[in-house]
Amino acid sequence: MTGVAAHAPDAILLAGPTASGKSDWALRLAEVLPVEIVSVDSAQVYRGFDIGSAKPAPELRRALPHHLIDIRDPEQAYSAGDFVEDALTAIESVRARGRLPLLVGGTMLYFRALVHGMAALPRADAALRHEIDLRAARLGWPALHGELARLDPVSAQRIHPNDAQRIQRALEVVQGSGRPISEWQLATLPAHALRLQRWALVPADRAALAARIARRFDQMITAGFVAEVRGLQSRDTLSPQAPSLRAVGYRQLWEHAAGREDLPGAIERAKAATRQLARRQLTWIRADQGWSCLDPFEPQACERWLGEVLATLRRRGPQFG
Repeated sequence: MTGVAAHAPDAILLAGPTASGKSDWALRLAEVLPVEIVSVDSAQVYRGFDIGSAKPAPELRRALPHHLIDIRDPEQAYSAGDFVEDALTAIESVRARGRLPLLVGGTMLYFRALVHGMAALPRADAALRHEIDLRAARLGWPALHGELARLDPVSAQRIHPNDAQRIQRALEVVQGSGRPISEWQLATLPAHALRLQRWALVPADRAALAARIARRFDQMITAGFVAEVRGLQSRDTLSPQAPSLRAVGYRQLWEHAAGREDLPGAIERAKAATRQLARRQLTWIRADQGWSCLDPFEPQACERWLGEVLATLRRRGPQFG
């Protein structure tokens, strides 16, 4: 197939928890449609975050164009707003080539920002952030999460008690503005008029997903994940507090590489954190009725999805094909 019909969706979105098979499904679609992949992954944006982010191999990226991979150094921050701007640029360039953008990943905050827009939140307050950080150092982030639960229970339900970055921002907003961040986020509009067709992989068998998570992490260890983290740690400019090192797996192995935990303990903590991440990803998906959900572990599930995508394209664009 050489092109995409004029009235087809402007982009296909495929979300799901870690280890649910999203990348394999994307490659299957690339066999039958002229797609280019736009990564929706907050770790794959960073150079040097290869094994632990399950980044596609260079040879695959040469054969099938991928976007928003290796676009930041680990010392740099990358926000949902940055993602939306970069994703819209990538979508436009892919469509200009007559191809179909396929956005694939598990960073649900990025998907939400693209689909629903971003709130015009108050600007960062360095003094207030410093005060929050001091309290966190004294009391711990779970204690500040409890404080957030009193001030903004809606946001507290969405944020893990150890997610320092999001707890800090939510407290900063509510304390600085007197208005919970969850209220600010209700008043959003997308920054585009794109037609987005959305699917999400939602495994019904959570034990099977947990087993896949454990198996994939073991494969990452065998592939050299510890050495990758040691290499990052050797960079004089990379602070342990860098936003990039909040990525699951990296922060646990960083503790091992720093000599503060043995390897088996770090691996088990990383697997547990990855399972928690998967639960949060599924919570994001269930909270948004716009996703068409499929169980990736059902027989022939991918084949049915391919049929749905092709049917959608044909309905919206009779000349497709």
